[in-house]
Amino acid sequence: MNDPGAAPYGNFINYYTFNPPENRLSLIPATLLQDLGLKDGPQNTLILDVGCNSGDLSVAFYKHLVPVSEEESDRRKVNLLGFDLDETLIQRAQQSNPLPSSISFIPLDITKDADQLQDYLNQHGGSHFHLCLCLAVTMWVHLNHGDAGLLQLLSHLASISQHLLLEAQPWKCYRSAARRLRKLGRSDFDHFKSLKIRGDVAEQAKGASGETLWHGAHPELRQHHLGQKAAALQKEMRLFLSAAGI
Repeated sequence: MNDPGAAPYGNFINYYTFNPPENRLSLIPATLLQDLGLKDGPQNTLILDVGCNSGDLSVAFYKHLVPVSEEESDRRKVNLLGFDLDETLIQRAQQSNPLPSSISFIPLDITKDADQLQDYLNQHGGSHFHLCLCLAVTMWVHLNHGDAGLLQLLSHLASISQHLLLEAQPWKCYRSAARRLRKLGRSDFDHFKSLKIRGDVAEQAKGASGETLWHGAHPELRQHHLGQKAAALQKEMRLFLSAAGI
């Protein structure tokens, strides 16, 4: 896929040239793990990055929260797994990974098979991920797999993650993605015209039985740290706590 705009799953080959990692890191406090109480205990802290593209943000996020100046033993207590359905992007991530003992990348389509996530948890002696990043990913799952696919994703993440850092694209981004696809002479997204969820993805997301999947978590943290600069960058990043009781 040589055309940078030809990315029906959001797997842009040049994503970080127009969305540099520092844009999002400026919204996230470097003390986030401590603020969530995730670095106080003896167990490893496990972080999941959904749709990590070529891994630039994954690595920058890790370094942002776990400075290289920290002792090696402390860095080993925080492990990050990034995955993307695009194997070429994952190969780039693996080849440029500066911290392979702490950061791992795997090719994975979470809408089809998530067994590798459980395998990773088992390998690290964990029952769940302590923090899940899902940044500018939900729209692509939504467009390609419909309302049911979006809710399935959020439900699955709630079952394996304690906290979710979510950046869900607004509806205007959906229209732009569909318009871009048509300009490239491709068929429209199968589910675009039939989507019922068009507002706040997180607020509308319910499980199959209507149960709440995610609770708003730490509103003072979210408002103070994650919201101050978001308007200028036209991004809304929100922090949630799993309703699964993890």
